[in-house]
Amino acid sequence: MRRPEILAPAGDRDALAAALAAGEWHDVARERIPLSEKVYTWWSYRAADWTVGDRGRRLDHIWVSRALKDAVSDFRILRDARGWERPSDHVPVTVTLEV
Repeated sequence: MRRPEILAPAGDRDALAAALAAGEWHDVARERIPLSEKVYTWWSYRAADWTVGDRGRRLDHIWVSRALKDAVSDFRILRDARGWERPSDHVPVTVTLEV
């Protein structure tokens, strides 16, 4: 079993949570995807087939200010991009703002 602190030490996770709270930022992914669902934006190249077991990490975030929270009209994690020929280990994460 992997330990969560290998890729994201507790101190780093705590600092990220503190920055999110201190700036009154809104995590677009978590406002649209329930906490019960896994959210990944990165999969290791070490896995022969990244879809088997679906073990990734959420390394890419989009946060918006309180003023922009209601302007978010679309949010996507382009998971299929990981399966493209010569893909990155990260997939695009996009947000559309209606301002």
